[in-house]
Amino acid sequence: MVGGGTTGFIGAIHLRAAIMENKAELVCGCFSSKPEVSLESGRYYGLPDDRIYTSYQEMFDKEMALPETERMDFVVIVTPNKLHFEPAMMALERGIHVVLDKPMTFSLEEAKALQQKVQETGLVLALTHVYTGYPAVKEIKARIAAGELGRLRRIYVEYPQGWLSERIETQSGNNAGWRTDPAQTGKAGCMGDIGTHAWHLCEYVSGLKVQELCAELNTFVQGRQVDDDGTAMMRLEQGVKALLSASQIAVGEANGVNIRVYGEKASLRWVQMDPNRLSLKSGGNREEIIHIGGNHPDLGKAALWNIRTPGGHPEGFIEAFANIYRNFTLTVMAHRSGEQPTPEMLDFPNVQDGVRGMQFIETIVKAGWNDDQKWVKWIE
Repeated sequence: MVGGGTTGFIGAIHLRAAIMENKAELVCGCFSSKPEVSLESGRYYGLPDDRIYTSYQEMFDKEMALPETERMDFVVIVTPNKLHFEPAMMALERGIHVVLDKPMTFSLEEAKALQQKVQETGLVLALTHVYTGYPAVKEIKARIAAGELGRLRRIYVEYPQGWLSERIETQSGNNAGWRTDPAQTGKAGCMGDIGTHAWHLCEYVSGLKVQELCAELNTFVQGRQVDDDGTAMMRLEQGVKALLSASQIAVGEANGVNIRVYGEKASLRWVQMDPNRLSLKSGGNREEIIHIGGNHPDLGKAALWNIRTPGGHPEGFIEAFANIYRNFTLTVMAHRSGEQPTPEMLDFPNVQDGVRGMQFIETIVKAGWNDDQKWVKWIE
C-alpha cells in the first residue's frame, strides 16, 4: 500500500476489502509521508519492520530487489489525488499491477499517460468506484441491458453529504484539508470527490456515455477554494437525459447515494443506505420490491457472482469494495497464469473509466463556472 495509514479512515477499509476473500495479503507499504506514522501503521497492520518503508520510491526499489515470489504483486494507492500518478506509473514501469482510489489522477494528461502505459504493458489497473460493486447495482445494469425497462428516457442520480457544511478544513483531526485544497485535490472539490461517483454510477448502469452537459457549481462555504456543491444536466447516448446532483454542504446527510432510472416500460430505484433492495415500478402504479441475496435465484448472474450472504443479511460498503478487489485479484491471477479472465472477473472499474472520470471533471468544471449556463461537449 501507498498511503492508508492508521491516521486516516479509507486505508483500513481498502485493506479489509482486499483481504476479505483470502486471495491477497498485505506484504509491504509506505503508509504515510511521515516515517513515524508509516512505521506505526505498518506494525499495526502486522508487517515486519523491513517491509515498512519511509517513501514509495524506497518501497519500489527494495521490493524489486527481492525474489519474484516474495515481492509485491500489486500496489494499492490511497493518497491525496496529487500523489496518485507517480507511484502508479512507477508500479506499471516495474511490472506491478495497480489499484487506485478515485479520481484516478490529478489531471487528465496524467490519466491518459497511465492509460497508455497500461495498454503498453498489458497490466491490470482497477479504480475503486465502490458503488458499482454493490450486487443491487449490478442487478440494475443487467435488467437494463436485458430491456426490462424498455428504451431508457431519464436518469436521476444524487449524492448528498453534509460533512463540509462548515469550514472544517481549518481544523485538525480530519481529512478535509487536502480535499478542499486545489493544489492537492485538483480542479474540482465536491465534483471530483463524490460527483465522479454519481457520474460513474449513471454510465455504469445504463451502459451509455455522457456526450455533453450543462452545469452549475457552487462554493457555499466562505473562504473555500473549490466547489462544495453542484448540479448537472447531462445528455447521454441514445437520447437519454440525466440529472446529477452532488453536494457536501447538505446538512444532516451522510452518504445519501441513490439512483432512479426511467424507461418506456418501467423504472428502477436504488438507495445506498438500503443496499439490498430494489424498487421496480411499472404501469398502473405497480411496485415490486426485489430483494438481493444469494438465495434469490431470480437474480442475474452478475449480482449472484458478487453476493456473499442470503437475503435478509445486507451487504454494504466494505463488501462492495471487496467485490472490486476480488474481481481485480482474480483477473491478475488469470493474467499471471496466461488464462483469459471471465466477464464476471473483469467487472470492475478500469483505466478507461479513470480517463473518463477525469474528462468528466474537466467538462463539468468548464460548464459549471460558466455564467451563461451553456451546454459543453464532453472534453476528450
